[in-house]
Amino acid sequence: MSKNTRNTEFRKIDVDQYDEEKYKEEDQGETQSPSTGPSETEVSALLNSGRNIDALKLVLKNAPLGSKNQAVKDNAANLVLRVLMSIKTGQIEEAIKNLDNGQLDTLMKYTYRGFEVPSEGNSGHLLTWHEKIYSVEIGRAHV
Repeated sequence: MSKNTRNTEFRKIDVDQYDEEKYKEEDQGETQSPSTGPSETEVSALLNSGRNIDALKLVLKNAPLGSKNQAVKDNAANLVLRVLMSIKTGQIEEAIKNLDNGQLDTLMKYTYRGFEVPSEGNSGHLLTWHEKIYSVEIGRAHV
C-alpha cells in the first residue's frame, strides 16, 4: 500500500473541463502565426526580373507548412512548382547550394507534391530536382 494515501492533490483537477460537449480543439498553429503562404505578386516580380533563385528562397521561407487551410497549401504548392519549372536544369545545383537544410526538406516535400499532380513536361524536371536535392542532402549528412 502506498505511504502517501492521504494526499489529495490529484483531486483538485477539474475533470468536467474535459467533457466532450465542452471540449474545443485548440488551433495552435493557426492562432499563433497564421500563414497565408508566399506572396504571388512578389514571386512573380522576382521571376519576371530573372531572379529565380531568390523567388525559390521566398516561396520556401513563407511556406504554409503548419496551415490547416487546404486552399492556402494548394496555392503555395502551385507557386512553388511554377518557380521550380522556371529554373533551368543547369541552375538547379546552384539554387540548391544556396538553401539550408530546412529549406531543402521543404523543397523535397513540394517536389513530392508535384509528383502527385503531374502535368505536361514537369515530371522529368521534377525528377532532376529530386535527384539534385537528394545528392546534396546525402552529402550534408555525411559531413
